Amino acid sequence: MALFEACHNYYEHLVYEHIHETLMDSGKRHDPQFLEDVACVALNQLPARYVREDVDTGFFLSEGELERMEILVNDAVQHAVETVRGHPLGPHADAESAS
Repeated sequence: MALFEACHNYYEHLVYEHIHETLMDSGKRHDPQFLEDVACVALNQLPARYVREDVDTGFFLSEGELERMEILVNDAVQHAVETVRGHPLGPHADAESAS
């Protein structure tokens, strides 16, 4: 493994998991590019929290901090869905709102 390859933003996992649970498992089909756009917009709203191992982060955070992070992720993903669907120049504005 290359040096620094394990370093990543902890919020990435949380955002991807939240999108999977709320959008992909909803039974409604979503364009993969729409989901990626939602992930990018959501991640850009969140603070960076770089870690080497996800397990380490869970160990060092309090229950209150983890709950706050989950709330931030939920809010960021909801806002991102609205932003991506509502962007007048976005390729998903019509397709996603119609489905």
